[in-house]
Amino acid sequence: MSYGLALIYGVLKIINLANAGILMLGAYVTWWMWDAFHLDPLLAPLIVIPLFFVFGVAMERLVVRRVLDQEPIVSLLLLFGVWLILQNVAYVIWTGDTRAIETPFVDATVKLGAMQLSWARIYVFCAGGITLAGLQLFLTRTHLGRAIRAVAQDREAAKLTGVDVDRVNAVAFGIGIALAAFAGSLLSLLFSFNPDFGGTLQLKSFCVVVLGGLDSFVGVAFGAVALSLAEAFGLRYMAASLQNLISFVVLVVVLIAFPKGIAGLLRSMRRG
Repeated sequence: MSYGLALIYGVLKIINLANAGILMLGAYVTWWMWDAFHLDPLLAPLIVIPLFFVFGVAMERLVVRRVLDQEPIVSLLLLFGVWLILQNVAYVIWTGDTRAIETPFVDATVKLGAMQLSWARIYVFCAGGITLAGLQLFLTRTHLGRAIRAVAQDREAAKLTGVDVDRVNAVAFGIGIALAAFAGSLLSLLFSFNPDFGGTLQLKSFCVVVLGGLDSFVGVAFGAVALSLAEAFGLRYMAASLQNLISFVVLVVVLIAFPKGIAGLLRSMRRG
């Protein structure tokens, strides 16, 4: 989810508040295919990712493109409205009942020394690492990926060199939406969910993106690991109900101490 937020902001310079709704829909679509068609949830991303990529491209062309040149508050309000629409559509289709995916794989665990780990959590962690590697290869080794990076660095210069900026915007937004839906599909293996699912996770994604740096996927990955470790060790000394407090304290500290995140801090140290 954080990769998608960082990509969309980097290219289109907007904060996609609709990501929470997309994550929630990704979880519901995965659950629906498992419940109605008995499709293995591990295979659901093969359908979820291309489906939501197309949805994201259509959303950029029909909705987002109209406000790209407006004040930032316009896109914020628009995408917040989209989030509310998606949330209420989910209430109409699936009601407010809590759903969960229960399979032998989801319940299976493995013992590593003194640790008892869930196979589902190991799978989600590995999926995040593979996604990071795939994004890095795509952005650095393909013509379209280099075009996305060029637009993110300097939109006008990229346009002057012949890059189709509108096409790049649509593809980048589609990938960002697909990543959010993929995150929802993965998290449906770990948590129960309802139409409100995604709001708290989106706030944590903002923390991760700010912590890692808005212009670095590797920084975002390190930011996610750093935040998760801070929460895990923080719970040893405070109540579980205060877990979210850790994220927001980290966010405030990072914004004050090094607003460009881990990636920006490392670049500054390297130049120094």
